[in-house]
Amino acid sequence: MTFTLREKEILINILVRLPAKSLVRFLCTCKSWSDLIGSSSFVSTHLHRNVTKHAHVCLLCLHHPNVRRQFNPDDPYVKQECQWSLFSIETFEERSKLTHPLRSTEHYGIYGSSNGLICISDEILNFDSPIYIWNPSVRKFRTPPMSTNINIKFSYVDLQFGFHPRFNDYKAVRMMRTNKNAFTVEVYSLRTDSWKMIEAIPPWLKCTWQHHKGTFFNGVAYHIIEKGPIFSIMSFNPGSEEFQEFIAPDAICAPWGLCIDVYKGQICLLFMCFGCEEEGMDKVDLWVLQGKRWKQLCPFVFPFGYCDLLLGISIDNELIMGTKDFDKGVGNLYLCSYESKHVLETGIKLGIMTYGEIEFLFSITY
Repeated sequence: MTFTLREKEILINILVRLPAKSLVRFLCTCKSWSDLIGSSSFVSTHLHRNVTKHAHVCLLCLHHPNVRRQFNPDDPYVKQECQWSLFSIETFEERSKLTHPLRSTEHYGIYGSSNGLICISDEILNFDSPIYIWNPSVRKFRTPPMSTNINIKFSYVDLQFGFHPRFNDYKAVRMMRTNKNAFTVEVYSLRTDSWKMIEAIPPWLKCTWQHHKGTFFNGVAYHIIEKGPIFSIMSFNPGSEEFQEFIAPDAICAPWGLCIDVYKGQICLLFMCFGCEEEGMDKVDLWVLQGKRWKQLCPFVFPFGYCDLLLGISIDNELIMGTKDFDKGVGNLYLCSYESKHVLETGIKLGIMTYGEIEFLFSITY
């Protein structure tokens, strides 16, 4: 089957509006459709439209598919019941369950999502944890090669993943530290399918510090780090291989309730305060990074006890928050509009994951 130029334009205008899962089915229609959908120009056009219009956006959540049986939070089946799924960000209905690309029954963690790709690895990272760059919509994945540091014992490993627009490449950034505070950074390139060791580590990272949450934005990995009583943001650009440090605002004094994400195209720090000037209310303080300075925004104020966990910010600039239901051992997921102050209960029941004394919920936009 061949198309006239006008027919091809009409077809592209229709197909570019469809989600990737639907396009995969059309690959089998005929060779000309397969060639069109698989072409680099169509892929770029489809990706650009989805990114700019926030089309086909979902909530990617670690949730409990069945909460009726859960009465004892210490019951060992609680962790086994957790399931990664995609939910409609409009209706909050479950769209699809995510099964490990190798059909493994082991639980896994998600360490970044960008343009339909997600990076998964072990829930508790180790120096030899396998990494998978996965597109669940088309059910394809790539396994990066093993690290060259495989014989070195690391006490701490962190992983982040995202897209670098300048290099038109997806990057995974792995940071590792030994018990003697030796610090190592490796960068994986999806385009070259290879790792690169970063040799130049700045002196201010060659000390004792603790790592907290991070995010990947516009080609740069950002991490909250704690050095003694001081909190700061460490940024690392895997393209230029440059590190930067931004001291956090003085009001940030503890890691609990602290989060870093992106708000309206700017790196944003969020800090939950239990209790505020208004009686019976809690608040979230927000700062955005402008240049090398933090600009404080108006706080998000909400009723006391309504939400007790801060998960991040959605692609539509809504606060993703949760509250724990101790009777059922699950978390309730809320989307909160920063501008209108409206709090929307999604009905999604998140799984509460526990590591020692640390409890967390997980939900991001995909």
